[in-house]
Amino acid sequence: MATAATSLKMPVLAALTLLLLAVACRASPYYPLELGYYRYKCPQAETIVKTVMEKAIGQNPSNGAAVIRMLFHDCFVEGCDASVLLDPTPFSPTPEKLSPPNNPSLRGFELIDAIKDALEAACPGVVSCADIIAFAARDASYFLSHGRVYLDMPAGRLDGTFSNASEPLKFLVPPTSNLSALISSFVVKGMSVEDLVVLSGAHTVGRSHCSSFVPDRLAVPSDINPGLAGFLRGRCPANPTSSDDPTVMQDVVTPNDMDNQYYKNVLSHTVLFTSDAALLTSPETAKLVVDNAKIPGWWEDRFKMAMVKMASIQVKTGYQGQVRKNCRAINHY
Repeated sequence: MATAATSLKMPVLAALTLLLLAVACRASPYYPLELGYYRYKCPQAETIVKTVMEKAIGQNPSNGAAVIRMLFHDCFVEGCDASVLLDPTPFSPTPEKLSPPNNPSLRGFELIDAIKDALEAACPGVVSCADIIAFAARDASYFLSHGRVYLDMPAGRLDGTFSNASEPLKFLVPPTSNLSALISSFVVKGMSVEDLVVLSGAHTVGRSHCSSFVPDRLAVPSDINPGLAGFLRGRCPANPTSSDDPTVMQDVVTPNDMDNQYYKNVLSHTVLFTSDAALLTSPETAKLVVDNAKIPGWWEDRFKMAMVKMASIQVKTGYQGQVRKNCRAINHY
């Protein structure tokens, strides 16, 4: 039988336990991302991003493709922490943006700067650069798809303070990769085979440098459509160099529209990259290609989910990062 003293101790112990749990949770480095994260701290944040993106895509649709690609290149290296935006400094002379997978092909840095400037004018020091990339990619998907790809993007990411050109080489496989390498690069980031096939659909917009597919895709023999091969040989030098490396549209049918045309191109062998053609080299991925090509709305629905999943890779929250005042440089306190 409990004594009076014991019965008094129990509520005290329970309260102390709850207090310790609360302190532990508060000290945890991870806070889940949430929808409407800026609704109190900067209620106009998402509208500002959307407005800038709408204008930029209206001027040049490739601006939208650039920020969608930027999200992928940021999240697969160090997580979604805007490390890809950092400029070289004497202390860090070779950041990610100078790595071969990013330089010179990755674009959109000035567009992110413009969004950041607008947000700093409205809400100084509040919106992270990592969230800006995620919001910009979301809005690019919406405008390029003419509203068919609308996704809710949670926020709360913080910006990282580390960036090194060696890291993209570890996690961003080249467009000459086979299916096994592609799958491995996704699995290590917690992404599935279906995510790989669905996110590859982003190649329905944007341009590519000839060096990304010459000479391997234009070699003989090749499974590439002869008509497309002939067109590409007329546009690309046989041996592209840094001074002679033109760009071509990735999807020649609907080059500025986010749609499922990419999968139809895969089936007709009218895609640029070895990594695109590789999707037909296994029964599982080939079936996914057919489903995305044939079933109306199938790809758009899955692309929304895959984008949100990708934008949550290894995010920095709590005390793990900072909100940069300038997306190109870390804050020094």
